[in-house]
Amino acid sequence: MEKNYYEILEVDKNASKEIIDKAYKTLAKRYHPDLQTQEGKEQKEEMMKKVNEAYDVLSDENKRTAYNQQLASQNVSMDEYQKILLENELLKQQLETARQNIQNNRVYQQNTYSNEQRNTTPNVGQQTNFTANQPYQNPYVQTRKQYRTRRRLTFKQLIKIIGVIVGVILLCALIYQIPPVKEYFNNMYEENIFFKALVNIFKDTFFTKF
Repeated sequence: MEKNYYEILEVDKNASKEIIDKAYKTLAKRYHPDLQTQEGKEQKEEMMKKVNEAYDVLSDENKRTAYNQQLASQNVSMDEYQKILLENELLKQQLETARQNIQNNRVYQQNTYSNEQRNTTPNVGQQTNFTANQPYQNPYVQTRKQYRTRRRLTFKQLIKIIGVIVGVILLCALIYQIPPVKEYFNNMYEENIFFKALVNIFKDTFFTKF
C-alpha cells in the first residue's frame, strides 16, 4: 500500500500548517535534484515528486479537509475490524466442523462396508469351495464304484484266465521239446544258479503234488 501524504512528509495527522511547511523544507533539501550526486539521483527525483504532491494537498486547507475525509472513508474503525475478525473466526470454525463431519461420515461408511464384507465373505467362500470341489467329487465317487465293480470277476472271466495260463504252459512245453531250445535251457539250468533254483521251486510246487 502506497504511503499517504502525512507519512511522505513524515508528520502527524494533526500537524499544524507551520510544522508541515518546516517538514517540506527539510525534505526538499534532502531530495532536491540539484543537491544530489549521480548515484541514486533518479530515486531521489521520484521521491521529490511525491513530497511536492503531498505538500500541495496538505498546505491547502480545503484540499487537506477533502483528503482527510477520503482517508476516513478508506480506514476501518477498530470495532469494525474486530467484527470482521470475529466473523472470519466463526466461518473458520463452521468450515472445520463441516470438514470433520464429512470425515466422520466417510469413516462410518467404510466401517459399515467392511463389516458387511466380513459377514458375507465366509458364506461366499464356502459356496465357492463346494461348487469348485463338486465336479471333482462326483467323478471320484464314480471311479471308485467302477473299480469295485471291475474287481468282482465272474465265473466266465475266471475260466478264461485259467485257460490262458494253461495255454501258455502247454506252449512253453511244446517249445521246450524242440532240440535246440531244450539244449539251450538245459545248459542254462546247469550253468545259471538262479535259473536252476527258480526251476526247482517251480517243479517242487506244481509237479510233486501229482
